[in-house]
Amino acid sequence: MSLSKITTCLWFDGQAEEAANYYVSVFANAPSTKSGGTSAITSTTHYTAGGQSTHKHAPGSVMTVSFTLQSHPFVALNGGPQFKFNEAISLQVHCEDQAEVDYFWEKLGEGGDESKRMCGWVPDRWGVSWQVVPMEYLKGVEKGAKEGAKSEDKEGVERAMEGMMSMQKLSVEGLRKAFEGK
Repeated sequence: MSLSKITTCLWFDGQAEEAANYYVSVFANAPSTKSGGTSAITSTTHYTAGGQSTHKHAPGSVMTVSFTLQSHPFVALNGGPQFKFNEAISLQVHCEDQAEVDYFWEKLGEGGDESKRMCGWVPDRWGVSWQVVPMEYLKGVEKGAKEGAKSEDKEGVERAMEGMMSMQKLSVEGLRKAFEGK
């Protein structure tokens, strides 16, 4: 059981176990060890005959899969076809360098809707939206957007934001150059 008070629950239509196993493999095999944390399946529950008139799942079929991605707790629920993922909520992946950006972009985007890729956002094959973002970009935006920021930092944020809006997968070097005005 997670020690966190908040767990992200992802609703699937029969693919909870497949998705959880895939996400764990992606994060467990990430190229950087700096990210830290454990990525693992922690438990699986199954539907029972109790409440079947409401849940309509076969007794014994997978109901939930609890897992962690770099120590962040998640639950994948086989809830049914009633709800679909959309871009109104997304999960951010903070990347140390371009190698991590490339890795997560490729792995998480595998089989996802390519027409929805923009500004660092990549949907996966189940429709979950991921924001694959370099930490350098986030730090630059934070520095230039805070109250009392230097004018050159504010201008850098403007340029980087403009650059980011024109990208699909984010380029660490491209964003760095934009911040610097090059």
